[in-house]
Amino acid sequence: MKILVTGGAGFIGSHVVDAYLAAGHQVTVLDDLSTGRRENLNPKAAFVEMDVADPRVRELLAAERFEVVNHHAAQVSVPLSAQDPLADLEANGRGTLNLLVAAAEAGVRRFVFISSGGAIYGEQEHLPTPEETVPRPLSPYGVHKLLGESYLPFFAQVHGLEWVVLRYANVYGPRQAPHAEAGVVAIFCSALLAGEQATIYRYDDMPQGMIRDYVYVEDVVRANLAALERGTGQIFNIGTGVPTTTLELYHTVAQAVGVEPRPRFGPPRPGDLRRSLLDVSRARRELDWQPRVSLAEGCRRTIAWLRGEG
Repeated sequence: MKILVTGGAGFIGSHVVDAYLAAGHQVTVLDDLSTGRRENLNPKAAFVEMDVADPRVRELLAAERFEVVNHHAAQVSVPLSAQDPLADLEANGRGTLNLLVAAAEAGVRRFVFISSGGAIYGEQEHLPTPEETVPRPLSPYGVHKLLGESYLPFFAQVHGLEWVVLRYANVYGPRQAPHAEAGVVAIFCSALLAGEQATIYRYDDMPQGMIRDYVYVEDVVRANLAALERGTGQIFNIGTGVPTTTLELYHTVAQAVGVEPRPRFGPPRPGDLRRSLLDVSRARRELDWQPRVSLAEGCRRTIAWLRGEG
């Protein structure tokens, strides 16, 4: 297949590019390098440096005639989206719509949209949360990811564009940048390797910190491979269904590094959810996918990469 991967110089997107190439596909990366890194680019992939909101995206897709668009490019920080909602709308709203229009005009067959399994659901009583749960986003990031999902049925009905949505839990692993909530594992790993402390954000009634679902990037990549052919017109949670408090995560990272945990604590940030945990049974049934890497093993692999051991 001829595939365009937006955000393919970023943390998750670059791993997806590697897997698509290894599977024999022809891949082009579209990335503006605002957060992506050139060193993440696979030399076997073509590269176009461009923002997904750029009008020239339509010219690119018209010329290249991609069969599949995998849309990873995004502003991924919940706190930053709260600080500047308009910038988040530009990246995650207008950018996605620009890409969808371009894909429809160019006759793209399939659109794989990467969404959020935490920010979209918001605070939910039922955990782990299944896909049919009514979304309650509490941040501009969550609102704009839901907006992107909401465009898809229109483009399918009017333009015949196949689609599939992957709602990620908290993804971690090699190449993750240590910034914002999305990079909490990388933040902890980098701090502890440097002999520094890291901050655990928590609510007063949650001394162990917030509850999250951490999924290793290798498992996420396998879901992207399955989404090339399976799951048309469906939304899938991609996580583990295993609840982990921030303090538990900190201790797991400290054990992988081989140091004594000495966390400090701080108040929650705007948009921080108390609990987020995903029901992944639909992905098991429809994508023949399930997570394989435990949090302890994933942290060990991430630390090894940071140390230059793999």
